[in-house]
Amino acid sequence: MQRAYAPYSHYKVGVAGLVDDGRVVLGCNVENAAYGVALCAECGMVSALHATGGGRLVAVACVDGEGRPLMPCGRCRQLLWENGGPAMQLLTASGVRTMDEVLPDAFGADDLASGEGADDRAPGQGGEE
Repeated sequence: MQRAYAPYSHYKVGVAGLVDDGRVVLGCNVENAAYGVALCAECGMVSALHATGGGRLVAVACVDGEGRPLMPCGRCRQLLWENGGPAMQLLTASGVRTMDEVLPDAFGADDLASGEGADDRAPGQGGEE
């Protein structure tokens, strides 16, 4: 987190993830003057995961500049779910919790309709003639 780039908020965030092959991948937040394009630490960690060979996240800890556990935002919880699954462990201020607990009823790859499943959509969801 010491390499976090937070010149605007001064709120540095660091994250470490344990991968199923034993590697540890890191990330930090990167702010931008155009606030909407800032990157959360978890985004950098997921990028590092794939840049260094992929795999599945087993456990993740996200902390602030003082080392206190942080709950990832909704977007980052979705990234963690996609790359770790429901059993991935997450350090939170209230202890270790699974992704299933912090993102119940998560949206995942199984929820995406295949190209041929467009006709299976509910009325009002597209696919009507």
